[in-house]
Amino acid sequence: QVQLVESGGGLVQAGGSLRLSCAASRIISSIDTMGWYRQAPGKQRELVAGISSGGSTNYADSVKGRFTISRDNAKNTVYLQMNSLKSEDTAVYYCNYLARVLTTTYEYWGQGTQVTVSS
Repeated sequence: QVQLVESGGGLVQAGGSLRLSCAASRIISSIDTMGWYRQAPGKQRELVAGISSGGSTNYADSVKGRFTISRDNAKNTVYLQMNSLKSEDTAVYYCNYLARVLTTTYEYWGQGTQVTVSS
């Protein structure tokens, strides 16, 4: 089992910045992806950004150029730097860990952290 603990959410004005962190209790595979999803009220959960164990990143079009995902493998931690925040970024942000062990894929979620952007 892997526990994901998120931190860094909060209330910020439009145009401001926040940095989310997610620490994994352990890493179970050298082939994995850590990422951030978000879910706004009444909407489906969507991928915000992901980063592989090899360092490859991908972003939702809506956050490209504003958000940056990074990871510190020594600390089993993934970060999401969010700049130029907009009201539409308001959502609960969830950390995700996807690991491949032999032929099995394991997926874990954090408890979520609220990000509220006031206009």
